[in-house]
Amino acid sequence: MNLTNNKILITGGATGIGLGLTERFIQEGNTVIICGRRQSVLDEAAGKFPSVITKVCDLSLQSDRTELFEWIEKNHPDLNVLVNNAGIQNWMAVTDEDFFQRAQNEINTNIEAPLHLTQLFLNLTSLNTIINVTSGLSFVPLAKAPVYSATKAFFHSFTLSLRYLLAARNIEVIEMIPPALNTDLGGKGLHDAAPPVSDFIAAVFQQMKEGKNELTFGFSEAMSKANPEGLQVAFGRLNPS
Repeated sequence: MNLTNNKILITGGATGIGLGLTERFIQEGNTVIICGRRQSVLDEAAGKFPSVITKVCDLSLQSDRTELFEWIEKNHPDLNVLVNNAGIQNWMAVTDEDFFQRAQNEINTNIEAPLHLTQLFLNLTSLNTIINVTSGLSFVPLAKAPVYSATKAFFHSFTLSLRYLLAARNIEVIEMIPPALNTDLGGKGLHDAAPPVSDFIAAVFQQMKEGKNELTFGFSEAMSKANPEGLQVAFGRLNPS
């Protein structure tokens, strides 16, 4: 991927990893558009990075996703990079009364939204790169976040197929595979001891400069290379009995 002079849409670009990507892509000389559910959070990001373009969008809703694409198609038809970053994580048990409702929300946001956006944005003739943000939990699940882990395993598998399917169209498909980072994903305070987003961003941008299309860091690097025995050991450490 050429890291400069792009027009990029980052879903969930106002917080966490998305905000880190927003900052770095702007520093690299790109035009960045971010979307999210809350106008106040988008405004806060725009206050930090005045060049960023914002759009309110609830990606869990099919109608909002379609409206987002139509807005891009009309106002930014030269957009060439889609970053499917937005995601939610619920720590929950299958016995919770609201389990299925929360699971549906995760599936809508973590699976249906990026699949739908991918299909929509492939209609842009300018599109040449798709970046899908998965997780180290794609390889070994955290049982406290059972549906989140499963959605990321799905998204990892889909990304491998997508790379193969779009090769003939010369559309690069990059998988960004973060470990747990110091963000509010899943709830405030859950990941305070995890590495900072800035370290992850620095590592994956270096990997993109090297031409890699599977970007890993720390735990996710280890899991992506682990054999079945190693994954079993990791599962036991993540989910002690």
